[in-house]
Amino acid sequence: MSYQRFIALGDSFTEGLNDDLVTIDRHLGWADRAARALTDLDPRTRYANLAVRGRLAAELLAEQVPAAISLEPDLVSVAIGVNDALRRGFDLEATSAALNDSVAALTSNKCRVVVFAFGDPSRRSRVFGSIRERLRAYREETLRIADEHGAMVVDFWDCAVFDDDRMWSSDRLHLSPRGHAIAAQAFMETIGVGDDTWRTPPVAAPRSSLAARRIDDARWLREFAGPWIHRRLRGVSSGDGINPKFPSWVSLAQSYPHD
Repeated sequence: MSYQRFIALGDSFTEGLNDDLVTIDRHLGWADRAARALTDLDPRTRYANLAVRGRLAAELLAEQVPAAISLEPDLVSVAIGVNDALRRGFDLEATSAALNDSVAALTSNKCRVVVFAFGDPSRRSRVFGSIRERLRAYREETLRIADEHGAMVVDFWDCAVFDDDRMWSSDRLHLSPRGHAIAAQAFMETIGVGDDTWRTPPVAAPRSSLAARRIDDARWLREFAGPWIHRRLRGVSSGDGINPKFPSWVSLAQSYPHD
């Protein structure tokens, strides 16, 4: 099936944080990469990206879904819920209800919807592994919601390819350029215009020494974990004051970067 009007909804994952910079204030990201691939298949393809870092499921429902529907897309990606799971007061029922209502609203407007089920963080991180059960339960709800509304699913739960540290940026939360490229390939396979070669893990990199890992842990605590905790205590979101990078339709030129 051909898609010519693709909209991406979500948080920093879909905004593209920590992928290559396209301009001084805009990252590339898996969704831009996928839109570029769709444009290569059909130059008539138009693309919008309403994702904003830090957004929660309820905010996506209230802010991004109505804006997306007004643009009359034929394909919409919805990737949300990790920020909810990271919060102390995570409410599985409320987060799942927001996802359900988002998918229901989009599918009722004749959009094909792709939802994301995120990977098991305990496979790569003790710190993020603390929310494993939250994400496992949310994944089950995501699969149920997708089945109920006929949505497609990109499911990363058991994907060993993301166990590789090279798939992640230095903050250990967002994908690296390599990880974004893999996510784009997974999305393309899900909508039927790609294959499953992205699932093959790369050749393992040499393991860092214990001393190097401890230095890296200390840097991570200082540069990323500390500021994140400070924002949470102040009730500040990383997305405050940030606008969507493509709030209306754009056509990606042939010169738009792939890698």
